[in-house]
Amino acid sequence: MQLRLLSLVLIFVHFMEYSDSQHASRSRRQRRTHPGVSHGCQGGCATCSDYNGCLSCKPRMFFFLERNGMKQIGVCLPACPSGYYGTRSPEINKCQKCKADCDACFNKNFCTKCKAGFYLHKGRCLEICPEEFEPNDQLMECIPVVHCIVGEWSQWTPCSKRGKTCGFKRGEESRSREVVQQPSARGDTCPVTTEKRTCVVKRKKCRKAEKRGKEERRKRPAKEENHESRQDERDTKRDTDTRGASENKNKTEHRRKKAQGKHHTSTAGSSGH
Repeated sequence: MQLRLLSLVLIFVHFMEYSDSQHASRSRRQRRTHPGVSHGCQGGCATCSDYNGCLSCKPRMFFFLERNGMKQIGVCLPACPSGYYGTRSPEINKCQKCKADCDACFNKNFCTKCKAGFYLHKGRCLEICPEEFEPNDQLMECIPVVHCIVGEWSQWTPCSKRGKTCGFKRGEESRSREVVQQPSARGDTCPVTTEKRTCVVKRKKCRKAEKRGKEERRKRPAKEENHESRQDERDTKRDTDTRGASENKNKTEHRRKKAQGKHHTSTAGSSGH
């Protein structure tokens, strides 16, 4: 009975020694495969190394190689830094570098911010903006060219001369229109927004209020008043000459027709004889 009990004790001791040796062997193999690997990491790492930093990241974190002097250290970040974009896969989430002319990007083919000297246009970085676009140096992007837009012309103002609307025949009237949209730097400039033209009205006498204005104008320097008087005289003379020429023309035409009538009558009488 004692012999049997001793045998069982020896078997148990041998089993424990075998288990300890297997565990030690697995630990040695693990150290040879991943030297210095730790599972008690900080900063989002799932596994890490004293020499290489993060080796893998926790879920939803992005693995990024950060330069530290002459070597690169793995770090795990919630978002990729400027100049990189994140990619997700079942194996690992990691940060990929944007294109050389891109300072920030959504993915490999879509840039969201360009480096100095380039302008953003539909996800691409361009040195020269395409047609109908112009560079915006504040946002560093290509924006549409804006052309000038003007409204409709207003009605012509009443015909006037030197601020009055009576006592003359020929004056001036004007009209205007508003700028609805100002052009951008490369847009079409605005056309003229005011126009003036000569107008002719039937001469009429000024009322009392207008006469008072005329009396005030008489107080002006004689030189200015004489200039206005001479201008009015020239206008009056021109109108008189025009009417005289028209009357002479009508008289000449009347005499010509009268002479033609007499000639036809004389010819008819001769034919009767």
